[in-house]
Amino acid sequence: MAQTTSVLNLWTRLSALPCGKWLFSKLVCFKAPYFASISPRMDELKPGSCVVSLKKRRRVHNHIGTVHAIAICNLAEFAAGTMTEATVPPTHRWIPKGMTVEYLKKAPTDLRGVASIDMAAFEASVAAGAGFDLPVMVSVTDTGGNEVFKAVITMWITPRKA
Repeated sequence: MAQTTSVLNLWTRLSALPCGKWLFSKLVCFKAPYFASISPRMDELKPGSCVVSLKKRRRVHNHIGTVHAIAICNLAEFAAGTMTEATVPPTHRWIPKGMTVEYLKKAPTDLRGVASIDMAAFEASVAAGAGFDLPVMVSVTDTGGNEVFKAVITMWITPRKA
């Protein structure tokens, strides 16, 4: 994609600064306040992929002391939504359409989430000019590299009305 989005431009400027990734994450949470409940952090962002993290702290625990399943869902949605916003050209808009999740293991540590899409299929769909489903794959791992969660978040992408 030749055009860059305002989110991607903001990421590029802030991520190079001391505390810039933290500030970027806080700004996303300001725009979408529900994400602030888990205090996520954007670690990497580029068109088609991103990496996010979540610290295991009491506020995201369940009754057995591991990261709560819904907190992990929020992390996945934070990753998928921000990555989609950074990827979709300014001529288009997006909205989440559905989410399929699999809880694979307990999440006893800090977590790392990776969201990604097939860029070639995405670019072909954008070029076609009609609305389309964009499946965003999200994998969440613990500090040992064990996958504890995976999701497919379907985004509905459409051209903006003139």
